[in-house]
Amino acid sequence: MAFQVSPGVQVNEIDATNVVPAVSTSIGGFAGSFNWGPVGEVLTVSSENELAEKFGSPDNNTAKYFLVAASFLKYGNALKVVRVASGHDNATADGSGQLIKNNDDYVNNYADGSLSKGNWVAKYPGELGNSLKVSMVTEGITSFSGWTYAANFDAAPGTSQYAIDQGKTAAKDEVHVAVVDEDGAISGTPGTVLETFAFVSQGSDAKNSDGTTNFYKDVINSTSEYIWWADHDTSLTDAGETIASNTTFTVNTAAIEHSLSGGSDDNAPTVGEIATGYDLLEDADTVDVNLLFATPDANGAETIAEDLISIVNARKDCMAFISPPIEDSVGTSTPATDVKAFADGLTSTSYASCDSTALYVYDKYNDVYRWIGAAGHHAGLCANTDSVADAWFSPAGVNRGQLLGVTKLAYNPKKADRDTLYKSRVNPIVSLPGQGTILFGDKTLLSRPSAFDRINVRRLFIALEKAVSTAAKAQLFEFNDEFTRAQFRNLVEPFLRDVKGRRGLTDFSVICDNTNNTSQVIDGNKFVADIYIKPNRSINFITLNFVATRSGVEFSEISGS
Repeated sequence: MAFQVSPGVQVNEIDATNVVPAVSTSIGGFAGSFNWGPVGEVLTVSSENELAEKFGSPDNNTAKYFLVAASFLKYGNALKVVRVASGHDNATADGSGQLIKNNDDYVNNYADGSLSKGNWVAKYPGELGNSLKVSMVTEGITSFSGWTYAANFDAAPGTSQYAIDQGKTAAKDEVHVAVVDEDGAISGTPGTVLETFAFVSQGSDAKNSDGTTNFYKDVINSTSEYIWWADHDTSLTDAGETIASNTTFTVNTAAIEHSLSGGSDDNAPTVGEIATGYDLLEDADTVDVNLLFATPDANGAETIAEDLISIVNARKDCMAFISPPIEDSVGTSTPATDVKAFADGLTSTSYASCDSTALYVYDKYNDVYRWIGAAGHHAGLCANTDSVADAWFSPAGVNRGQLLGVTKLAYNPKKADRDTLYKSRVNPIVSLPGQGTILFGDKTLLSRPSAFDRINVRRLFIALEKAVSTAAKAQLFEFNDEFTRAQFRNLVEPFLRDVKGRRGLTDFSVICDNTNNTSQVIDGNKFVADIYIKPNRSINFITLNFVATRSGVEFSEISGS
């Protein structure tokens, strides 16, 4: 700023338009075995219905994964899911089976027609693909109305408008394709038409009026939810040629039909496969996730728990929620002792939290009750807390710790058991008469006394660090001078005052000046801001003193006030 010697008006511009952005704190992350959907790919679902649509309804083998994922969605509406299934096969037209994990796998390895598994392949691995049938007709069909699926199309196939526009008025290039749930395993009703592709073309150069491709292979590969193209049918000898070079395409007098088979399920994913699934959620730069959880009865519950702890310790912007193995609370006479032993073996960290017991829940898809871990509920309570309050409020107790859809607990810990569990960093889940099933603790897995041994404090700092670090990117490549430092303080301090006003902290201080941005720091192309936070603490212990007094005594005489 220039120094003025004589009276005058000086105009300065300060950019105060930058603000600390709102950041997500309630996105869940889960990896497990499912009956359908892409393998090794991160998909986002917003509801249990969408979970079932994308990954299939559970059977007895996958229910333990599906129900844990679904339990989170009772509270939150954003869950990133990874399906693991390296031992699965996709159903194929020739019945031999073939693992095609996802779109990238297909495009990179099989889209060129080199698969040699027949004409069609189920889009995803699993036995569900064995219910698929593909039925095709061309213009030459003897009786279009006699085709089983004719009612799903407006008219018989013929010559496309594109071919007519190219002067090929008798090209007869059009094909109708119906994808059918032959056995009813997908839809629940045998013979259900799942999707149709009308008036698509055998010609590789065929276009719609808007310029998009109408080549049947490309249309189906890009839009079908159930099948991949594998090869042209041998009876369609001209399929894949250009309309420009072909006067008349092959026609068939009867429908061309292929029932897929050879699809298989891998009902017991290994620890390594589960860990590989969670590894896809590890990179904080590419995957926004805040609440990781796992089913506890996968092979090697301790190993999976440690893998989650490793991920959150590396990311430092999310928490892991861990449940003890089902057998530690179901079918044992010493559940508190067994759960304590499990928790005592876990790595100390403030980025993870452990619950106490298995939950008995209803599986509506198979009309049975099942034991599942509570980790999905535990993470879901945090998501719900973000919705009804803020991340820095405790997700426990009667106000924000109510578990939904729980029939019963494997065991309901009494006071002595709760004391044992809490000392071992385990948050008890209790059933209180007239109040429901409640998470009755908010500890992290940090073993030493610290402000970070509480979930609300850890999540407060995650929210603050994520928001402020995102905002701080605006200072990159600017000059480390007083103007930039003042701009940063003006950015962060209003944000922290807002958090303070919303009860997240009791006080704060932002130091960003020449005391911590020395010449050595500046010469190193660095920028330093020290942000001091006094977090608000949740109440874990309440003492109520009731004092009986004589009728002639003033209360002030007893209390001293």
